[in-house]
Amino acid sequence: MTVHNLGLGDSILNQFMAEVRDAGIQADRMRFRRNVERIGEIMAYEISKTLKYQTIDIQTPLAVQSVSVPSDSIVLATILRAGLPFHQGFLSYFDRADNAFISASRKYNDDHSAFTIEPGYLSSPSIAEKTLIIIDPMLATGSSLDLAYQLLLKRGEPARIHVACIIASRRGIDVASSLFPEDATTIWTGAIDPYLNDKAYIIPGLGDAGDLAYGEKI
Repeated sequence: MTVHNLGLGDSILNQFMAEVRDAGIQADRMRFRRNVERIGEIMAYEISKTLKYQTIDIQTPLAVQSVSVPSDSIVLATILRAGLPFHQGFLSYFDRADNAFISASRKYNDDHSAFTIEPGYLSSPSIAEKTLIIIDPMLATGSSLDLAYQLLLKRGEPARIHVACIIASRRGIDVASSLFPEDATTIWTGAIDPYLNDKAYIIPGLGDAGDLAYGEKI
């Protein structure tokens, strides 16, 4: 399995990564969502370089021009709710893609010392023999990613899988590597952070992406 840590190189991505982490800038929800979206756009562009392409002829007002365009059938699959602005970034570039949505939430015990991942909503087209891009901003324990993948497999076996996250923990990368077909999967992230705290939040991370984008939940 290939892991691309895009934050290791110098690019404008790192400006957006810095801003989504910055506690002061995070107070502006609209800017937080837009930065998440922009990170999605950059990752979509990087993933586009790995797709299959075909040549088509385009009629301009003056002549015919041959152009190489992607030929993959893409499904963008997003884990709600934090994934929505991230998803929009991908959809801005892969505007012809089909879309899948999965709800998965942490259910904590009374003292918040442990949690389980509870599935909810699934809306997905067939993913059989398609290029599946699973979009999840924070890859912490890998539990929600596992749940989402198992639900999506009810819609078929994809030909190729890309896992896209803004920040991953080292543990999350290890778990994801054990879940997916090694030869058919690539993980894309803006950063790999070293560990999780006792609440299973990525450290240093950025906090709760869903709350930062849409407000705290009860």
